[in-house]
Amino acid sequence: MAKPRELRRRIKSVQSTRKITKTMELVATSKLKRAQDRVVAARPYAAAMAGVIGDLYAPELAERFPLLRQPGGAGGAGGVRHVALVVITSNRGLAGAFNANLIREGRRRIEQLESEGATVDLHLIGKKGITYFKFAKRPIASQRVDIGDKPTAAHAADVVNPLMAQFEAGAVDAVEVVFPQFKSAVSTPPTTLRILPIAPPRAAEGGRGRQRAVNYILKPSAEAILEQLLPLYVRNQLYRALVETVAAFYGSQRTAMKSATDNAGEMLDILQRTYNRARQTQITQELAEIVGGAEALKG
Repeated sequence: MAKPRELRRRIKSVQSTRKITKTMELVATSKLKRAQDRVVAARPYAAAMAGVIGDLYAPELAERFPLLRQPGGAGGAGGVRHVALVVITSNRGLAGAFNANLIREGRRRIEQLESEGATVDLHLIGKKGITYFKFAKRPIASQRVDIGDKPTAAHAADVVNPLMAQFEAGAVDAVEVVFPQFKSAVSTPPTTLRILPIAPPRAAEGGRGRQRAVNYILKPSAEAILEQLLPLYVRNQLYRALVETVAAFYGSQRTAMKSATDNAGEMLDILQRTYNRARQTQITQELAEIVGGAEALKG
């Protein structure tokens, strides 16, 4: 059994650790609320934009816009030969398996694409992903660590504009993003989303077609509107991925820090009981020695 002095030192160490993890849990909870609000605010805008594109989409218009160009014909299944893959991770850790799951999803998608004969250009956002793929000696086409916890539309544009230019020029056949889909604070599954080429939003929803007749007065024209709307839609897709990553990170960090705090509390209970037993044993021994010494003096 450990000595009481050593147990007291361990108890103080665990108490200090529990204070840190509890503080981080509270900070993550506060930041999660703000990040979740940004996710919720971004979704209606994206849904409305997708609806407008779906209403304006027509096959004859799709032939005029490179961002709607499907590789390999209408299905686009066998024409993808060069893919730009954007993997989003966080700059910080202490969030459980959050970053590991995203890296695993990125590796899975890379292996799948390369097994189908495609070339993959890797674009990384976040220190954790950059560190891993550098360690794995994987070529990196671009990297960003400056976006942080408050991504903006300008950040999304900086990342995706060069990729749109490459796609329009035919240098890449598809652009995909690996990010955590924020369903709730405890459910953030890694997801791969293809943002280019743009699939007709209505068709992507299961082929339901138009649910209602629309009567738009278009000015100047559907072509001019789509020319401005399509790049905006792609930027918004990446912006949503960025804000969902931030919300998912804080949700995972809060869960991890709560678990660490609970584990520290359980460890403190065990250490306190062990310390009490050790102290009781020490006191009993000291009493026995005193009684033994008194008896020896009497004799």
